[in-house]
Amino acid sequence: MASEKTTPRKKPPGYIVEKQVGHLLRRAHQRHCGIFAETIGRKMDKALTPVQFAALSMIQQCESVSQNHLCRLIAMDPATIQGVVGRLSERGLILSTSDPEDRRRHLWCLTPSGKSLLKKLIPVASNISAATLAPLSERERLSFLRLLEKLS
Repeated sequence: MASEKTTPRKKPPGYIVEKQVGHLLRRAHQRHCGIFAETIGRKMDKALTPVQFAALSMIQQCESVSQNHLCRLIAMDPATIQGVVGRLSERGLILSTSDPEDRRRHLWCLTPSGKSLLKKLIPVASNISAATLAPLSERERLSFLRLLEKLS
């Protein structure tokens, strides 16, 4: 059996994987998700995923929102958002109500329990963002966030 080298062979000129935007964005995302999981898991009795937190935050921001609209607002596909709202609903953090303007449509809103949890999580989430951006100067943070917004 051939032994594996620990360092890659000479890289082809012009394409270095670890310098590519997709690779770097994935690594930054992994770092943020790791900080999020460690922080929420350590400080909260009801840990949430970043997507669940985004859904709760957006539902609060909208006061009530259809599943389809929530899907678009947090940039998730319908299958993923269905699982997210299902888990949040099972945990008693959100509930579905009929839209008064269209009884066929259902709207998600926060329960008192969801509001209470989110109130505790907002400052924690701000700290998570700060920890993610900690290696950057204040000027770099502002520039980085502006550029990410432009890319998205």
